[in-house]
Amino acid sequence: MGNYTTIVIDFETTGLSPGYGDRTIEVGAVLISNRQIMDQFQSLMNPEMRIPGFIEEYTGISNRMLATAPGITEVMHQLKVFLANHPLVAHNASFDSRFLDAELQRINHKRQNEFACSLLSSRRLYPEAPNHTLETLVRYKKLKTDGVHHRALADAEMAAHLWIRMTEDIRNNYGLQNVSFSLMQQLCKVPKKKVPEFMQKMRAKG
Repeated sequence: MGNYTTIVIDFETTGLSPGYGDRTIEVGAVLISNRQIMDQFQSLMNPEMRIPGFIEEYTGISNRMLATAPGITEVMHQLKVFLANHPLVAHNASFDSRFLDAELQRINHKRQNEFACSLLSSRRLYPEAPNHTLETLVRYKKLKTDGVHHRALADAEMAAHLWIRMTEDIRNNYGLQNVSFSLMQQLCKVPKKKVPEFMQKMRAKG
């Protein structure tokens, strides 16, 4: 029935890439089991550098808030325990996985968790949506939201509701009983026009 456990994760950061020296400033993660949010993890992180004004504006996270936040190393050790070996989901997973991997590397840990991308999945399932930003999809699918955007936990929760809805829509629209994490990963790579054919093959496999 697609009742596997997965964690949806979102980072707020000082910039676009750890390759340019950018760091994480907040993480939000929610654990989904049986298509329900069962647990969550959230923390600000002190990057030990000033964050630019546009990041303060975009996220609502100020340098003052970060000055009293726990260090990134401390938070990453806690996050590593929360993530365990659960498969992970992010909306634009290439961004979040890069930051996760870079920060885990700093604590001498290598991620074993598989990743799937709710952004890529949504492009295949909802090609008619106005666009595929998280905010747009939340409105488009009338999903639960507290109206806060660009804070890590709020975004992770919205992406989790989107992920649950996508698995439900696959079951309802394509008659698939078992919407596995592996199926969702594969879906990210299927050309958009081939999605019905892909779903038919998955259904035949049972």
